[in-house]
Amino acid sequence: MKRIKFLLIVTLCLLLACFAFCGCTQENPADTQDDTSAETDENNEAANTEEDSFTITNELLKEAEASMLEALSPLPEKGNGEKIGAIAFSMTNPFWVTVQEGYEDAAKEYGVSVDVVASPNEADEQGQADAMTALLAKDYDAFAVSAMTPFSLVNPVAEATSRGIKVVAVGTNIDEQAAKDAGAKVEAFVTSDFEAQGKLGASYIMELLGGSGKVAVIEGQAGADNSEQRKNGAIAGFEENGGEIVAVEAANWDRQTAYDIATNILQANPDLQGIMCANDEMALGVVEAMKAAGVKDQVKVVGIDFIEEAKTSIENGELDGSVVMSPYLFGKAGLILALKAVQGHEITEDMFWTPFALVNADNVDQYDGWK
Repeated sequence: MKRIKFLLIVTLCLLLACFAFCGCTQENPADTQDDTSAETDENNEAANTEEDSFTITNELLKEAEASMLEALSPLPEKGNGEKIGAIAFSMTNPFWVTVQEGYEDAAKEYGVSVDVVASPNEADEQGQADAMTALLAKDYDAFAVSAMTPFSLVNPVAEATSRGIKVVAVGTNIDEQAAKDAGAKVEAFVTSDFEAQGKLGASYIMELLGGSGKVAVIEGQAGADNSEQRKNGAIAGFEENGGEIVAVEAANWDRQTAYDIATNILQANPDLQGIMCANDEMALGVVEAMKAAGVKDQVKVVGIDFIEEAKTSIENGELDGSVVMSPYLFGKAGLILALKAVQGHEITEDMFWTPFALVNADNVDQYDGWK
């Protein structure tokens, strides 16, 4: 519990800082060429280290990474070429592309390999399960899984467990009771507080609206753990701060679907003033819908994930905000936990938290280089 409390404190500090501001190497393989001199070796090593360095430039992200590594300590030893399989949602969303970057950088740093697979889209549960099943046919030492829903990967994880293959969860987990019934074991879970993310974004919208107004919630995939938590958090954030919720609908994490839903909500509620979205892809679709209707200044829109397009939209004065966490640290932590499990480390905590905060026009410049 000490480590969880430590990261929770870090999270709260980041949140408080943002509210205050807003006003409310891997060593490279040995050179195969003949050595010519010690100086040449040193120069090559320096060049290679610079090329393959995993330095984080953003100061806030450096602090988050340091806190994460402290919580994950003791860290694993350098690997011996172990193979890790990682299962993401879908690479159609830049969030998961950055998670993959975290996996791959950590794999290089620790001397192991990682293969990241995903489903064709973020609502294809069977596609994700099939992707993991395909990896099970190969020789992997551990898996890091991000289940679309609490039940979508129970059977593949149970199969991995039956073979003695270690599994860790990243971002989202499988259902505890279903896992127990199926004989599926997850060694550790790294995530963020999704409900608090939704609540933070909705509360900020109400701050912008002065404490009253008609609002709506657009969640991702109905039944998906992260989507449901963000939806529930957004509802609480609105209700506790004077919002009148006129609609709660699911857009399956899809930009065009969110565009269409937001258009319909606005037509039924011309005096709509705010929409909280469970990710930035959907939020950007909502922004376009409000622009097309000529009411963007009237309707405040906030998303979650802080993808690059969201950053640009905030800078351009369109998207009102995004709740930022670090998909890069999700991937890095997942790889580290998987390797610890392979090496037989005793993992005494079930869950490890990563921090989050609100980004808007006032502090977006502080998040250059965030990932």
